[in-house]
Formats: sequence, C-alpha cells, structure tokens
Amino acid sequence: MKFNLPELLPDQLEAILYTALVIAGGLASGLLLKFVVFLVLRAYNRREDTLLSHSVARHLNRASTYFFPVLVLSFVLPLAPLTPKHYEVLRRLVETALLITFAWGLVKTVDVIEDMVKQHYQLGGDDNLQVRKLFTQLQFVRKLVVSLIIFVAVALILMSFATVRKIGTGLLTSAGIASVIVGFAAQRSIGNLLAGFQIAFTQPIRIDDVLVVEGEWGRVEEITFTYVVLRIWDERRLVLPLNYFIEKPFQNWTRTGSQLLGTVFIYTDYTLPVEEVRAELKRLAAANPLWDQRVCVLQVTDSKERTIELRALVSASSSSRAFDLRCEIREQLVAFIQQKYPESLPKTRTTLDAPEPPFLPTGAAAEAS
Repeated sequence: MKFNLPELLPDQLEAILYTALVIAGGLASGLLLKFVVFLVLRAYNRREDTLLSHSVARHLNRASTYFFPVLVLSFVLPLAPLTPKHYEVLRRLVETALLITFAWGLVKTVDVIEDMVKQHYQLGGDDNLQVRKLFTQLQFVRKLVVSLIIFVAVALILMSFATVRKIGTGLLTSAGIASVIVGFAAQRSIGNLLAGFQIAFTQPIRIDDVLVVEGEWGRVEEITFTYVVLRIWDERRLVLPLNYFIEKPFQNWTRTGSQLLGTVFIYTDYTLPVEEVRAELKRLAAANPLWDQRVCVLQVTDSKERTIELRALVSASSSSRAFDLRCEIREQLVAFIQQKYPESLPKTRTTLDAPEPPFLPTGAAAEAS
C-alpha cells in the first residue's frame, strides 16, 4: 500500500488545526460561561447584598475560572478528530484536570458553608458558650472534610490510570491494614488525632475558651488535628499537643460560663476599721461599670503576726473584665486606706527596754557617791 505524502500532510494538518480549534473553543466557552455566571452573581449582590452571594463570589471565583473551561472541554472533546490512542491520552488529561478543579471547588464550598454558619452564630459577646461549642466542632469537621476531599480526589486520579489503579484501589480499600502499619510507626500522631476527635465532641476546651496552662493565661485560638494554639495575653502563642489536654490538668475559666469572681487581697494593721473598708468596697463596686452586681464581699480571711488579711470578692461577666475590675478595686482600696487610715498601714513594732545601770565595784561605788 502506497501513501502519497503531499496528500497525507494536509489531512494531518487539518486534523491538528481542527483539534486545536475544538480545545480552544471549549476553553473559551468555559471562560465565557464562568464570566456570565459571576456577572449575574455580582448583579444579584448589588440588588440583594446577601452573605451567601458575597461568600460564593469571594471563595469560588478563582476555582471556577479553571473548573468551567475544563468542564466544557470535557463535553466537546469527542468532536476532535483524533486517533483512539491520542484521544485516550487527551481524555485522561482532561479528566485529571476536571477532578482537581472539582475538588478545589468542593474545598471552597466548605469555606462558603463555614461563612454561613459563622454569620448565623456570632462569636462575639461575653457569655457565648453554645457558639464556642459549635465553632470548635465546626473547625475540626472542616479540616476533616477537606482532608477527605483531597484524599478521595487523589485516589480517583490514580484509579483513572491502569498502571497505578492498584495504588488507588488500595488507598480506598486497605485502610485497615494501613492504619495498623501507620499506628506502629506513628503512635503519638495517631493518639493526637484520636484526642482531636475526643476534644471536638466532648469539648474539655473550645474555641475562644480562657485557659491557664503551664502558668500562662490565654484564649484558645485554633484547634488542629494535632495541636492547640493558645493566644497569650501579651500576644505570644503557646502551642501544645492535643494529648496534653487529655492527659494533664489545666484551668478552664469558661467551661460552663464566662462569669467569674475576682479576688483582691490586702494586708493591713490590726487597727484598721474593717467595716469602713467594707462599706467603701460596696461603694466602689456599685460605681464601677465592670461589676455585674452579683457578688461583692469583704472578709478577714487570715490574721498573721503583724497584719490581717482582707479578701475582697467581686464578680464580673467575663475573665478579662474580672481582671480589670480586680486591678481597679485593689488600687482604689489602697488609696482609701492611705488617705483615711494611714496609721493602719502594715507596720513593724519594736519595743526597747530601759537600759540597766552599769555594775560598779564596791570601792568605785563609794568614791562615786
């Protein structure tokens, strides 16, 4: 069989040009479709101004720029005049790109859902226990869902190639064997992951909880699969493994509510009229906007060798307000004692006995007389 090269080349060139035209047309049509969809979305934003439309436009804009062209290309690809071998290679490339962009879009859709939940349940406010419970679970579930989307996308991409299909199938069907192997190799990491599930649903700590850990006061800023980030009051960050909150004791000041008692200790002399200081405490608390009007008590809690210990208890609606209230009450009570009863400030008493006359011998005493 003889081939006429001059006749064959124009046919191949025509097929290549037609294929390039199909690919370019598919990509251009996808971009046009994306532009139209988001143009309509922007027009809807100007008219209704809803969080959902704003969130979709912000999170899905970039992913859609790639997803729509690849999606349209997958539909028009059969129109390309390709040989079966070349068509199969191009089809798999397009399918891989479609899986990647679709997974990307799903991840960004999770962000949209998270925005909707956060808009419905506001984290601000002093007593936000139920919201912090929800946000703790939401943060953990979001990370879990994103990880599953990526895992399944990688497995499906591998399964689309015959040479690595066994790897993809193994990723989906041999999780039990893999978990045993990984469990021996990374017991602490697996322990942290299981601790994350326990913390997310039993919730010994939650997002924005106030904790005292390792002598540091701070708020829970982030809970990941393996560690917790604590935002310290001076803007430092304390990072602790999840297992820490399962195995070791710590203080949670907002476990069941944000209300807290503030304690102020003052040491004075025994001569201080306690009833006058108690009346001053009530006056100061009533005039302070940080006091929530629940508790205002002054008691003598100890008596030492030189001083008495006064303990003032005042309540506030949150830990930060309680700290500020304690500082202000302490400062004002000290100033009150200084101004009204300065003689009752702590003092050290020393008693000096009269000196005895010096001993003189008998002869010397007679001469002295």
